Order: sequence, then structure tokens, then C-alpha cells
Amino acid sequence: MTRKIAAIFLLLALLPGAAALAAPLSDDSQACLDCHAQATPGIVAAWQASRHAQTTPAQAMKLGGLAAKLSASAPPPEALATSVGCAECHTANADSHPDSFEHQGFQVHAVVSPADCARCHPVESRQFQQNLMAHARGNLVDNPLYMDLAAQVNGVQQVDGAAIAVTPAEPNDEAESCIYCHGSAVRVVGQITRQTDFGEMTFAKLDGWPNHGVGRLNPDGVKGSCAACHSRHRFSMAVARSAYSCAECHKGPDVPAFKVYEVSRHGALFFAQHKDWDMNKTPWEPGKDFSAPTCAVCHVSLLADGEGNVIAQRSHAMNERIWLRLLGLIQSHPHPKSPQTSLIRNADGQPLATTLDGRPATAFLIDQAEQDKRRQTMRRVCLACHGQQWVDGQLARIDAVSQSADAMVLAASKLVRRAWQDGLAQGPAQGGSPFDEYIERLWVEQWLMHANGARFAAAMMGPDLGVFESGRWPMAKNIRQMQDWLIQRKGEK
Repeated sequence: MTRKIAAIFLLLALLPGAAALAAPLSDDSQACLDCHAQATPGIVAAWQASRHAQTTPAQAMKLGGLAAKLSASAPPPEALATSVGCAECHTANADSHPDSFEHQGFQVHAVVSPADCARCHPVESRQFQQNLMAHARGNLVDNPLYMDLAAQVNGVQQVDGAAIAVTPAEPNDEAESCIYCHGSAVRVVGQITRQTDFGEMTFAKLDGWPNHGVGRLNPDGVKGSCAACHSRHRFSMAVARSAYSCAECHKGPDVPAFKVYEVSRHGALFFAQHKDWDMNKTPWEPGKDFSAPTCAVCHVSLLADGEGNVIAQRSHAMNERIWLRLLGLIQSHPHPKSPQTSLIRNADGQPLATTLDGRPATAFLIDQAEQDKRRQTMRRVCLACHGQQWVDGQLARIDAVSQSADAMVLAASKLVRRAWQDGLAQGPAQGGSPFDEYIERLWVEQWLMHANGARFAAAMMGPDLGVFESGRWPMAKNIRQMQDWLIQRKGEK
């Protein structure tokens, strides 16, 4: 039995439904499967179960109107009549990929970027580039204040007598911390040759890999990773719509969205019922296809009623339904105009959307008319399942809780600024980090964790988390601890 025939039989054995596929394979993708059914059977199995494997672009184009899942008016003609297989993604735009390497007669790249996906999904790719997620890496690494905080978090603390020094984090520590979600910079640093089951082969050697961070900088210079939500190689709509996918990067105390969702009524319904929902339906009909919102319902998906009336248009620019940035760095504020938040400078010249005393950097933030527009879009989503009085009351609570959380942050900011002014701590004006001393760490917890907890709890109807675990109690406790620290330190002087 030849290797090719054996590989095909192995593929069929792994994937019982393969023989029933409606979409033919291109010769190039078949050549990939001849080896990879044996070399990487898990990848092949995931792809085989995907819509890409079972549908050609020509077939997808017949699904017009609200049911459309392909936004290109003219997909690549050479790929119209076959399934979207290995070659269609991993050999696309080869000339623009520095990570392309010769492999079995093909120019192959391991890192598929949004530019490759844009050959069939140009609208989604373009929208994605307009939101904070695509710029998540740059918004972190190009903001010196955030990078100072990252250095204090990731650096290894060294004790030398009575002094504490911070050793910079190793690249692998960085890769498994902030960069994991914000995205790495994937670069080609040479070639590597190794023995495989099919003989000696040479591959592009990548730095910053593996990573599927949402703001990843790809070797072709394009930002983002579609696989951050649509996990490769199945690229499932159902996976992207699931709250579990978002939890990968939105579960920590700094962005407690999933933790709030877990204790909310919406979350309770999702965990109990989602296996009965139609997670692949387009458009998505509230009450019929799902009975409680996931993250995608509120921020991404195309929603329509039973009559085909659009409730909310699908958008991969998640900010189109967000008027207020609850991720209060340092306080909540209108959403930034540009997804490149590292460009923001407040009145004090800091790369923050507000000053420490709460003044917004208005020139960089959306105006009231745009806030109202986005708020109304989200309101329509809520009204699909709730009455007007319920929705208006909940939106009013979000505003009220955001304001009270901001007031608690302002109180903490006054205390830490007093510590700097009195020489009890070394802040930026004194040439120090604003994040390394005890009172400064309490201040960071106030806005990065506890105020966020209270705001998210109000926005997502999970108030329990916003009281004692991460919200009102720890914010009040922090204020007292900061004040006590100041009194004690003054006494020592």
C-alpha cells in the first residue's frame, strides 16, 4: 500500500464523515493531507469538521442576505470551486509573508494572518482592524506607563538585605503573561532543519511563537489573529459565540467579565441550556436560537427577529456597541475615537484617557452624539428580551455605579498623590515607578481590579461579585489601608 493511499485511509478512519463531504479538495490541499493526516491528525480532524472543509466559496456565495457568511464579492477565482483547505490558507499571499518557506514544492507559511482570511472575509477583517483588540499589543507595548506596570508585575523580585530589586522578566515569562492575550510580535529569525517521519525538512524559525493573542503582530505586518476567537483549524462560529472562548482573556480580576457572567442570571441560563441552542444560525434570533446573551450576542453577532427585521448588525469592530470604557484606566471614560490608545495624552501629558483627578482627554474620546448612538444600539439588543423600563433602569444603574466607582478611585488617587508630594513614596515626578511601593500597589488594585469589578458587575447584571469579592468592600478597605499607611509612614519620619 502506498503512503498516499495509506494516509487517505487513515484520514477516513479518523473522520467518519469524510466520505460524505459535499466540497471537493484542491490538488494542492490534497497534497497537504497526504502527509498531514499522519503527521498532524488532530489538526486534520479539526479542519475536516469545519465549514471550510464542507463548503466551497461558490456554495457560500449562494447564501445571500442575512444568511451570508462570506463577505467577499469576488473570492479568489482559483479557490471558488473547492473547499477552503490547507493550501488555500497556508500558501495564500506567499510573497507578503516573510515566514514563507519551501515545503514539498510549495511556499508555505505557518502564521495565517487576517490578510489571508480577508480574501473571503474582507469586511470582517477590515472591521476587526478598527477595534481595540487588533491593536491590543501596540496599546500595551507602546504605552510606557503600561509597560512600567507590566515590568513590576512580571519582574522577578530579588531580596538583598533590606532592599528589594526587580530583575526584568525573561521573554518566556512575558509570553505567558500580558503578551499571551495582547499578542506577540512574530518574527522570522532564521531557519531550522530537523528530522521528520518524512525525512529531513527545513522550516522558518519563528520568534514570538506560539501565540494567538488578539493583537498579535504577524510576520506580514498585519495585526490580529482570527484564531483568538475562531480557534484553529475548525474556525467555528459556535466556538467564537461561546462565553467560554472569551473567558480565556476576560477572566482575571483586571477584566472580570467572565467571572461576572458566571454569577449572573444570563450566565446561569447559558451554562444550563446552551447545548440546546443553535450556535451556528445566521442571523441569530433571540428567544428561538438562544435564550440568554453570550458576549457575542451583545458585542458582535447579527441579530434579527422572526420577521427578518435586524436588531443589530454583525460587526467585528466590537466597540460599535460600546459607548463607555469600563476598563477604567484609571477611571471610566467615553470610548476612545481611535483603537490606537497609546496615542492618547491627557492634560498632564500622560498616556491615559483621564488625569488622576478625573479630567477626560476629550480630544481623544468619542463625543456625546456617538456615545448616544452606541448606547442605543446596545439598548436594542437588550430590548429583544427585556421591557423598556427594565432596560432603561439597568442602563441607569451602569451609569450610577461607574460614577461611584470613579469617586472611590479618585479618593485613592488623592492618597497616593499625597504620598508622592510628601516624599513618602517615589512617584514619576520623583523619578520612581508609580507601581512598585506598597501604597502604590493598593492604588493599582483600586482601579485595575476592584473598580473594574464593580463596573462590570453592574454592566453584566452580576452584582454579587461587585460587592465583597471585587468591588465595594475591597475599594473601601483599600482607602483605609492607604490612609493608615500614610499615617504610619509620617510617624516614622
